[in-house]
Amino acid sequence: MLKPEENERIVRIGPGTPAGNVFRRYWQPALLSSELPEPDCPPVRVRLLGEDLIAFRATDGSVGLVDAFCPHRRAPMFFGRNEECGLRCVYHGWKFDATGACVDMPSEPPDSLFKTKVTIKAYPTFEAADVVWTYMGPPAEMPAHPDYEWMRAPRTHRILSKTFEDANYLQGLEGGLDTAHSSFAHNERLGDRNWIRNRDGAPRLDVTRTDYGFTYVSTRDIGEDGLYIRVYHYVMPAQQMRGGVMALTGGRAKVPKLDGHIWVPIDDEHTYVYNWALSYSSDDPISPEYAEAWETTNGRGKEDLVPGTFRLKKTKANDYLIDRERQKTKTFTGIVGINTQDFALQEGMGNIADRSLEHLGTSDKAIIVTRQLLLEATDSVANGEPLRATDPSTYRTVRPYDDYVARDRNWREQFAPELIAKW
Repeated sequence: MLKPEENERIVRIGPGTPAGNVFRRYWQPALLSSELPEPDCPPVRVRLLGEDLIAFRATDGSVGLVDAFCPHRRAPMFFGRNEECGLRCVYHGWKFDATGACVDMPSEPPDSLFKTKVTIKAYPTFEAADVVWTYMGPPAEMPAHPDYEWMRAPRTHRILSKTFEDANYLQGLEGGLDTAHSSFAHNERLGDRNWIRNRDGAPRLDVTRTDYGFTYVSTRDIGEDGLYIRVYHYVMPAQQMRGGVMALTGGRAKVPKLDGHIWVPIDDEHTYVYNWALSYSSDDPISPEYAEAWETTNGRGKEDLVPGTFRLKKTKANDYLIDRERQKTKTFTGIVGINTQDFALQEGMGNIADRSLEHLGTSDKAIIVTRQLLLEATDSVANGEPLRATDPSTYRTVRPYDDYVARDRNWREQFAPELIAKW
């Protein structure tokens, strides 16, 4: 368990908070590129790390991310005109470019130099892997752009989506790093086949700290088939990577893949989850049909979302449409959708869970180390020390993996070629 003050230290992410200072030392996903589909398209509201911002795609295709309110009289920039490489406030016509510079001030005399003294808060951005990334920390501490393997894979071999979660980021992150829950919350059946993780609900965990966070191995005993080994990676501050090659008892996934999530704090009580997956090899492209089926299985297909949003139709307000008969006869939860099951449990803890009331067991080793690393990171920022995973070279070659291993085999030797990024 955590002391209340420790919990507060790592869940609060607004400006000036210890965890907020940590998150601001990393490039963060701000929105999907598709949310700004063309130059001079309508601007988009963005709330990120407790700050209200506006994103716009300028005439030259670059993306600006600026304060949601004009520095003149605090009028909302959401209603601004996106034109000629700048966003113009419609209250008095002040116009700002993507860097935050005021490039036109028509309400002042033509010879006035006032516009050279006024800026709007703006954060740097870059685009990669269909995501607009931003850095919100001190310019002198800006790290290199992120370089995860899933960012390098072509679109034909990658899935990417975004989902709103009505809870603090840490509840989602800890759920993603908790392998034991998948044997229960996701106790699914497909026809006459079970998820492989149903066969052993008490995995043994081995957690090893790294320069990017940690890697951990879960080992499940699957009887006559030997051991089921799954290798995860936690990349700070809030990304999980896991193997998805083995999905069902007795067979591999239709498209062997790796997948994971990045939990991006909207504010203290809400999160955007960026969901990614990539094909294990260049020989297995991901068809649009497979991608949609995968999203639907996770509970975030087209029919699962409120139109025009990233919000699920199944929420706390309707108890995630739990089916008690299904719960009795088919699954532990009675809720359809793997990530929907996660949301029901994570959001059901309240927007910010009270971790001082927990009782952790041996299967919670990864959770414990995650919290330790986040607490240590807040101290590192306060002391001016470097943070894990700010150097892309520490993680760019890592890859998660999972597979069967015979009892007389060394899994490290068997997995060695598979734990190196191929893209």
